[in-house]
Amino acid sequence: MNKGFDSRLDQGWWVLRIGLGLGPFLAGLDKYFNLFTNWTGYISPLALKILPFSGQTFMHIVGVIEMIVGLAILTKWTRVGAYVASAWLVAIAINLVSTGMFFDIAVRDIEMALAAFVLARMTEVRRDALQSDVPHKPSAHAVIAA
Repeated sequence: MNKGFDSRLDQGWWVLRIGLGLGPFLAGLDKYFNLFTNWTGYISPLALKILPFSGQTFMHIVGVIEMIVGLAILTKWTRVGAYVASAWLVAIAINLVSTGMFFDIAVRDIEMALAAFVLARMTEVRRDALQSDVPHKPSAHAVIAA
């Protein structure tokens, strides 16, 4: 691929990008169908008390956000989408812990948040490596210095 970003890292980057892009997109889409699970069962009772609308409406809003984040990761906004996914997954884990249940799922979401953070950082390194491989035209300063 290039000298600055090893092909093994590139492969890992693609695996994280596809997995962390499709996962949120599909989970967000499922907020409308509840095929994977009944998503409202994961909302903290504390959150349900303060929401100005039903849990299902909240899950529909969450679903739209998750689909946008998934698409961002899968498109040219990978870095931003991955940082948002990382923060989002930490917030989900906090919600799950506040239910007094679902600690196993909260741990899984923290692990996914770490993976999303790594994807964002790898995207930065990959971008810098790709940019350093592009031949640059000499600037006026470089011509004078030569």
